[in-house]
Amino acid sequence: MAINTNSFTGNDSTKASVVRTGCCIVGGGPAGAVLSLLLARQGVSVVLLESHKDFDRDFRGDTIHPSVMEIMDEIGLADRLLQFPHTKIQTLTFRTADGSIVGGPDFSHLKTRYPYIMMLPQVKFLEFIIAEAQQYPNFQLVMGANVQELIVSETHPNGFEGGVVQGVRYRGHGGWHEVRALLTVGADGRHSRIRQLAGFVPISTSSPMDVLWFRLPRKPEEPEDAMGRFGGGHLVAMFNRSESWQIAYVIPKGGYQQIRAAGLEALRQALVEVVPELSDRVHHLQEWSHVAFLSVESSRCSRWYRPGLLLIGDAAHVMSPVGGVGINYAIQDAVVAANVLSQPLKASSINLNDLAAVQRQREWPTRIIQAFQSLLQRQLIARALNTSKPFTPPFFLRLPILRTLLARLVGFGVWPVHLRSSQKTR
Repeated sequence: MAINTNSFTGNDSTKASVVRTGCCIVGGGPAGAVLSLLLARQGVSVVLLESHKDFDRDFRGDTIHPSVMEIMDEIGLADRLLQFPHTKIQTLTFRTADGSIVGGPDFSHLKTRYPYIMMLPQVKFLEFIIAEAQQYPNFQLVMGANVQELIVSETHPNGFEGGVVQGVRYRGHGGWHEVRALLTVGADGRHSRIRQLAGFVPISTSSPMDVLWFRLPRKPEEPEDAMGRFGGGHLVAMFNRSESWQIAYVIPKGGYQQIRAAGLEALRQALVEVVPELSDRVHHLQEWSHVAFLSVESSRCSRWYRPGLLLIGDAAHVMSPVGGVGINYAIQDAVVAANVLSQPLKASSINLNDLAAVQRQREWPTRIIQAFQSLLQRQLIARALNTSKPFTPPFFLRLPILRTLLARLVGFGVWPVHLRSSQKTR
């Protein structure tokens, strides 16, 4: 299906372009960008709508797991991706207040060409993937596209309230615009506008924590791998970003306003109590604009699709930051969607069974990893934040075999996802 344009009268009575395409993807994050590339490579016409004017948002997920590197390898991009300046996480170790070391996941023993988590600014990854997609004439990117409405037919398919989704209307570039598509994909993140417009209500699960993110300078002689510290009701994780540490300061759920009211000096002192070696650089936290607040959520939709519409990534299932698996799972969703939907899209024939097949392949891995994250939050994080008794590590961090299984689960998910042979470059 070619990309065609004409015009319509928008809600503000101005003329605007109408684009007709095979697949309209809303959201230029990892899921939307990777799905766009995979479909474009298969000859499907794709329009990608991104509400922001660029991809540069600080403290977004910057972790690229072994499973994603294998997918990049299958389309011939892994070696080029590795040319970007990056760091690698092979192990994660924790130190308790009494100085004892608790082993975390060790990725170095995984059977893969990429036995590590690659730390790369997400903006670099997205720009790289989009640049690859732009080599295909059947791909179109629209930045600053604020989707406001779904286009829905008046027919009501059996078993569904409402008609078939036939595209979206968005505001941007001076007015209203319309994209008509055989399939609309909501890949617009945890606060998905598409999910809301489609009437999907996610099932929420409770979380005992929120996270403060910030950066402090890193000395060349300091460890290269990730570190975690427990002590005094605090949990701090530190990730090597070459010249700086990216620091996650974990706090009890709902505790941000109390910390904010206590002031930056109190935050600096609390950080030094847990990680004393940072005492010579905490002064770099000069204002609250240096600290990013993440309200941790976890949820999933019971249904990811309706006629003409599919949700993937955080739009379908919001992940806790535990294990950094959100990007991993979003990209795996994109790969499964491309595997299942490329041929139906090329044939201009998408049915509910196709969309259901995507959810069927991805729902249980999602539910299992969310249960695993919930277990870690209860057994590890909630215990670390408890000030009433000394922290003791959970049993699964004491057994080497369980730490290996933990690394595999974090690195690949419940089971690895790969491109169909016909879609691989190598």
